Amino acid sequence: MNFPLYIAKRYILSNSKNNAINIINRIASMGIIVGAMALFVVLSVFSGLKVFSLSFTNDIDPDLKISSTLGKSFLISPSQESQIKKIDGLASYTKIIEERVLFIFDGKQEVTYLKGVDSNFSKVNAIETKLFNGQWLKPDTYQVVVGYGIAQKFSMGLLDFNRQLEVLVPKPGKGAIENPEQAFNKTDIIPVGIYAISEDLDSKYVFADLGLAQELLEYKTNQVSGIEIKVKTGADETAIIDQLKTIFNNKITVKNRAQLNESLYKMLNTENIAVYLIFTLVLVVALFNLIGALIMMILDKKGNLKTLFNLGTEIKDLRKIFLLQGTLLSVFGGIIGLVLGIIIVLLQEYFQLVMITPTLAYPVIFSLENVLIVMGTIITLGFIASLIASSRVSKKLLD
Repeated sequence: MNFPLYIAKRYILSNSKNNAINIINRIASMGIIVGAMALFVVLSVFSGLKVFSLSFTNDIDPDLKISSTLGKSFLISPSQESQIKKIDGLASYTKIIEERVLFIFDGKQEVTYLKGVDSNFSKVNAIETKLFNGQWLKPDTYQVVVGYGIAQKFSMGLLDFNRQLEVLVPKPGKGAIENPEQAFNKTDIIPVGIYAISEDLDSKYVFADLGLAQELLEYKTNQVSGIEIKVKTGADETAIIDQLKTIFNNKITVKNRAQLNESLYKMLNTENIAVYLIFTLVLVVALFNLIGALIMMILDKKGNLKTLFNLGTEIKDLRKIFLLQGTLLSVFGGIIGLVLGIIIVLLQEYFQLVMITPTLAYPVIFSLENVLIVMGTIITLGFIASLIASSRVSKKLLD
């Protein structure tokens, strides 16, 4: 057995004759355990909050979205559609039109997005599962599905034939407008469903049939503003994007879900890093106790070290004893803290002990990545702390 490792293990398992040193050692061990547990629990909570926050956008955003690089819209030919269908790993796609328009209901006005969708939209997006009331729109009709936020602003119900919801879209063209009434394409539409996702998204879209959107915007039948794509599980996203760009001669932009919500992802990742750094700082403070405990141990074992030195043990091996002792304490403390943290996280995940609202549990996610992050942080900081403390062993000290 490695001699420094053998002595280090003996020092860990045996108590010192000085009771104060034993108390300091226990405090240092508890600091590591509690620090590791707290770091893992907080990272798991923020992982849960991240998934919870992104779940709202995942209900309305596709895996991939195609848009034009040259303008608001582009043309898609039948041959291009057939090529898209043949792409390996592509589950389904839907053609869409998005445009900010004016909605008027009972004297109230609201500018938001009209989103024209075809019959394949429900295969790409799970928006139908988020219907709060009513039903999804039927193809080739003047039916629309509105968000809960818009329905509240308008104090609007469904299938109200006495008060019509009106949509106004500016006519394309150039030059001065002589008659303001002729500057818009407008029509009456019938709300048949209300969706509810989140406060922001509930006021963002009014879903309509693709043909109705093309009619209002005076688009051609093969003219769209985007294509949304659902990718099969495990498919190569990069390869699919490359094939799509080839089909459209690199005149399109393809974004994945993270790129569509770039600011949200940046905010969540920044928050995660900030919390990690804050709790790592707490761990650093806790590991100062480890440095103090090791230095006290060095002073307590000074006589033993002097004997070992006189027997021919080199200073570097004596330092290695306390380096290994501190590192082992960090590893064992980290493992115990992680086990406790994992138990807390799993209890919350499966039994929902802490609730935000009576129906919503505080979100947590058990992740192997968080386990590795916490263990790597504990071992790294523990090694540095042990290295600082073990450097106190010198020939001058023994003399």
